[in-house]
Amino acid sequence: MRSLYGKFIAMTAAIMVISGLIAFLAVNTYYHQYLKGQNDEKNMTIAKSVASFIQSNEGLDLGDYLTTQSAVGYKLYVVNERREVMQYGEPFRVENLAEKAIDQVLNGDVYHGMRDLPSETFVTGFFSNESANTVGVPFDYKGQAYALFLRPDIKMLFTEVHYILGGMVLVMAGISLLSMLLVAKKLIDPITALTAATRKVGEEQFTGTLSIHRRDEIGQLANSFQQMTEKLSENDRIRKEFISDVSHDFQSPLLNIKGYAQLLLDDQLSEESRKSYASVIQSETERLSSLTKQLLLLTSLDQLSSPLEMKTFALDEQLRETVRKYRWLLEEKEMSLSMDIDEVRYTGDPAFLEKVWENLVLNALKYTELGGAVDILLTEGDNDITVTIRDTGIGISEESIQRIFDRFYRADDSRTQETGGTGLGLSIVQQVVKLHGGTVDVVSRIGEGTSFTVRLPKL
Repeated sequence: MRSLYGKFIAMTAAIMVISGLIAFLAVNTYYHQYLKGQNDEKNMTIAKSVASFIQSNEGLDLGDYLTTQSAVGYKLYVVNERREVMQYGEPFRVENLAEKAIDQVLNGDVYHGMRDLPSETFVTGFFSNESANTVGVPFDYKGQAYALFLRPDIKMLFTEVHYILGGMVLVMAGISLLSMLLVAKKLIDPITALTAATRKVGEEQFTGTLSIHRRDEIGQLANSFQQMTEKLSENDRIRKEFISDVSHDFQSPLLNIKGYAQLLLDDQLSEESRKSYASVIQSETERLSSLTKQLLLLTSLDQLSSPLEMKTFALDEQLRETVRKYRWLLEEKEMSLSMDIDEVRYTGDPAFLEKVWENLVLNALKYTELGGAVDILLTEGDNDITVTIRDTGIGISEESIQRIFDRFYRADDSRTQETGGTGLGLSIVQQVVKLHGGTVDVVSRIGEGTSFTVRLPKL
């Protein structure tokens, strides 16, 4: 596979060749359409002035005069009525002047060979060194008819100025090509660096920084790539932590189940111990089931890129139904519950929002001591609705508040083991609320309680 640098060189050379060819064809067309006739008329005027001068000066030495004219840049082809040919200046490369043209001029007519030369290219049109590519005029000298055929001597027309201009064009072309190569290298070097960095990312090597400092599109691409690499590195770290946390959370109950199952194999085990061990196994199984369900829910939330399944439903009824599910826990812990709920109809995904209220209400009940209180408020504003769930529980430290929405994070690991938490509930809450365009705010004090406030915009 050819490198981009090689392709750029090939494309530059091809563009130069093609542009030169197009320019040549354009100039050629312009010459044939406009300049060819003008060139013929210009040289015809010169030829007539030469013939007129000869005829008006009877004592003129024809040979010397014509030699002088050829010296200033013309090729002269003279034929007398006896068909004797005299040439002055450089000889023509091709002697193809037709006898008909000679007779035509000797008979007093003019010959437009430049204008009528059947040529298709600029080179053979303007530079063609043929005797047919001339203009012809008649003149009389000492009582004898002559035919004078004239054209410019191209070699003599190329003076020092023309060579200087030609040299300038060549130097400009060379400098332009060299400059393009240097610019191409400057453009391609960072792309090469990006390619190498991309290869490393493909091998899951997310470390290192790109030393590309530009303000153009390549610089923007490098900055975006660097940000992407940093994000991938962070995602890779989170993924590994996630796997580690999941493994730990599955391993602990599995070890408990395995250990107590082995104990149950003891034939000498009392019925009371058997029931106790079976209860632990059942509890750990339920814990695994809950963890699996929440992991599946998080996975579905992560993959959710299309709009939610929006429905308009009674949000106040959904909150009341959530509280009814956990009425037994309220009574068991002898807790008081107050509900200040407006009648609100909201358009959102009821299945996902139900998980939000379940997690927040269950957390409030689990982390509140016996005889505590839970308050639930639902208010409707002009542009949003607000749900506040407040408890008088153990509270959350200021340091932990910054991380409570991280997956598998537990503010108090020992306390979580008691309550059976998975560390995924608040992650689910935040993600569902975010998908609805809302926010979750937390206010908490250790030993005083916690308040979660969910604000959802009206969609």
